[in-house]
Amino acid sequence: MSTYKSDFLNTLSTRGYIHQCSDATGLDALAAKGDVTAYIGFDCTAKSLHVGSLVQIMLLHWAQELGQKSIALMGGGTTRVGDPSGRDESRKLLTLEDIEDNKRGIQQVFAKFLRFGSGPRDALMIDNAEWLTKLNYLDMLRDVGRHFSVNRMLAMDSVKLRLEREHELSFIEFNYMVLQAYDFAELARRYGCNLQMGGSDQWGNIINGIDLGRRMGTHQLFALTTPLITLASGAKMGKTSSGAVWLNADMLSPYGYWQFWRNTEDADVGRFLKLFTALPLAEIAKLEALGGSEINIAKKMLADKATAMLHGQKAAEDASETARKTFEEGESAAGLPTLELDLSAGVGVLQAAVLAGFASSNGEARRSIQGGAIRVNDVAVSDEKMQLTAASLNSEGVIKLSMGKKKHVLIKPKQG
Repeated sequence: MSTYKSDFLNTLSTRGYIHQCSDATGLDALAAKGDVTAYIGFDCTAKSLHVGSLVQIMLLHWAQELGQKSIALMGGGTTRVGDPSGRDESRKLLTLEDIEDNKRGIQQVFAKFLRFGSGPRDALMIDNAEWLTKLNYLDMLRDVGRHFSVNRMLAMDSVKLRLEREHELSFIEFNYMVLQAYDFAELARRYGCNLQMGGSDQWGNIINGIDLGRRMGTHQLFALTTPLITLASGAKMGKTSSGAVWLNADMLSPYGYWQFWRNTEDADVGRFLKLFTALPLAEIAKLEALGGSEINIAKKMLADKATAMLHGQKAAEDASETARKTFEEGESAAGLPTLELDLSAGVGVLQAAVLAGFASSNGEARRSIQGGAIRVNDVAVSDEKMQLTAASLNSEGVIKLSMGKKKHVLIKPKQG
């Protein structure tokens, strides 16, 4: 049972967000007065964030909902360096144009979870390029670098693990933790920020920021990290056979996003309702108690609520209706994901299954066919050499390719 005084830490604790906190008593006292200004950094490494970043976005959401101030920090500066945390090789260095393009892509998501503006509790979106690109190297070494011990930096997991595996760590990556620590101190100075939140792999970097802030004379700074989110099966959250679960609609349709949550394993439903929706805990407890086939009610609620938060209520309703028609009425349903293929010379069903994201290889697709899992137009495929051609089109002018009961793609003939 949580004993926190603030709604902020009580909520984060009971919903399962807290892994570590640098000074829970001190942070709780600030939060009880509504004096927390919290930030999380998001580097611009792709055009969209994926579902693995959703826990962090929800942290900022709850901070604002519970009377604190949230800052979403875009890593326009740090992306030029690349975070080595959790990686065995250097990130590809992006051009400035790519970074700006990616930043525009990932900014779209935050307005769905945060209220931005100029009010005292409105969220802020800031780019660390504002200060990092203006730093003078000699001044940085003298004013900031002198506070860092190389011995301590070498002991950081992001560095130590790379070196132990004898994988190269570039000098530019070695500097990443210095820049992240400086971000915290700069946000404290400019905006009164006093809390950095992040995943558990960021603990050491955040503590560096607290230490740098103390040495540079800022007010007291705090750290809070979330646990690594894994599935009950042990797999990493957000990875599927067809790749990452992106948050931008142009990279993953609302229906595909809805389906991702609908396919949640039974053992994960209650935990994910707490982490990825704003449903009250009492309602979640009732859904968790459902047994047998009734657990599907909880899964649909998870899919509906998570999709509505990101894509809006109508998109969630449309996705749910598409699923109902597909699964309960056997219709092709126009809202399903589509794939355009050149059917003039025929496309092997194995290749189509891979292109649809049902399998990662022809061998995996072949095993699915042997197990009776692949269907074309709702008829099980028995011939692994089957070719999809114009003759395979159904009355709606598409081919409905399915794997199991939950994965469906409409194949349309490529024109021209």
